[in-house]
Amino acid sequence: MLQRRTVPWVCVLLLGLTGLPASGSDFQHHRYEDMVRVLFAVHSDCPYITRIYSIGRSVEGRHLYVLEFSDNPGIHEALEPEFKYVGNMHGNEVLGRELLIKLSQFLCEEYRAGNQRITRLIHDTRIHILPSMNPDGYEVAARQGSELNGYLVGRGNSRDIDLNRNFPDLNSLMYYYEKTNGRNHHLPLPDNWEQQVEPETLAVIKWMQNYNFVLSANLHGGAVVANYPFDKSRDARIRGRTTYSATADDKIFRQLARTYSYAHSWMHLGWNCGDFFNEGITNGASWYSLSKGMQDFNYLYTNCFEITLELSCDKFPPESSLPREWLGNREALISYLEQVHHGIKGMVYDENNNPISKAEIVVAGINHDVTTGVDGDYFRLLLPGTYTVKASAPGYLSSSKTVTVGPAEAIQVENFQKISTLKDLIKRSGKHVHVDFLAMDARGRCSERKR
Repeated sequence: MLQRRTVPWVCVLLLGLTGLPASGSDFQHHRYEDMVRVLFAVHSDCPYITRIYSIGRSVEGRHLYVLEFSDNPGIHEALEPEFKYVGNMHGNEVLGRELLIKLSQFLCEEYRAGNQRITRLIHDTRIHILPSMNPDGYEVAARQGSELNGYLVGRGNSRDIDLNRNFPDLNSLMYYYEKTNGRNHHLPLPDNWEQQVEPETLAVIKWMQNYNFVLSANLHGGAVVANYPFDKSRDARIRGRTTYSATADDKIFRQLARTYSYAHSWMHLGWNCGDFFNEGITNGASWYSLSKGMQDFNYLYTNCFEITLELSCDKFPPESSLPREWLGNREALISYLEQVHHGIKGMVYDENNNPISKAEIVVAGINHDVTTGVDGDYFRLLLPGTYTVKASAPGYLSSSKTVTVGPAEAIQVENFQKISTLKDLIKRSGKHVHVDFLAMDARGRCSERKR
């Protein structure tokens, strides 16, 4: 018998989100032109908190549109984390696309209605929503429709390339570095990599290079489970089975996956689509090994932690099922987004308050570092506990501090308490470099900031 894990803080979150009723007439499958119209309609309804931009074009020339939510659209605010949702990477896996379209409408509607939870989330986070990474594949699948769509029809892009097998393979390099004590983050891309990937993949990689994303999820279909890195096994297949392939951040990835699973109406039950996943989560490689996938690439090339959400047994579900799917996923989509505010964040700057980018933030005992962005700010997802954190930059002496991360339970949202603010100076040729370590509470806020 499956023993459920108790996660009371997720249950409490449910109390803060009422939202509008889901009527069947509100839901439909959106072809490309319909999807674009909805995104621009959301922007028209909420012009001061949204922005639409394109990260590139598909093989057939369709824009890959992103809808951004922020209290200052188009601007990265120091110490405000960047989050992204990506849907429809496989063209025939369409539920994620529809959920992100609906999420966009929901965020706008709830903000206008004065929902405090949504308002706080938009004011404290820069949210990027890419409903369809593979619009060409979707059109192929949609022409057949939900009733006739085959398991693979429209999966790939216009050239029939699987985009989730199209990113540069950094796992092999990482596994080699693990044996040779090599680099553990921001691994180098291979020569001529731009000529080796599809236009959609290229656009997403450039997107990652331009935004310092902290947390992400990639929405798929064909199962119901929250899948976390690594996707690629360290070991060869043995008798048809693969082995668990953990990242250095395995504990927090498991917690991120649980956050979605337990906030989802039925994912956490484990039995779905004829498969069983304990707590509704799985390590990717433990399920099946996948090379050149997007979630592993995020972790190994950027500061971003990404998981893959398999959300429906039916890859192209009928429109009649969309209201139920939205209600089943709505709280999970919001709860997962809120996880971007857990851990520590801070600034690295010189004595003249000039930010230092690409400084490394090292957490003792976790063999995966993150770096500061162009504004000198950093974000490091961590579970509650006490950590030794080191900041270093080329040509500077490093500085280490002990910082305590609290439980960051969402039930404390209304009672912001300062956990700790640690400041230090590190010297370089008579100059000083200031390093702030800010432990975040449930909303990622600190009561003191360096100005």
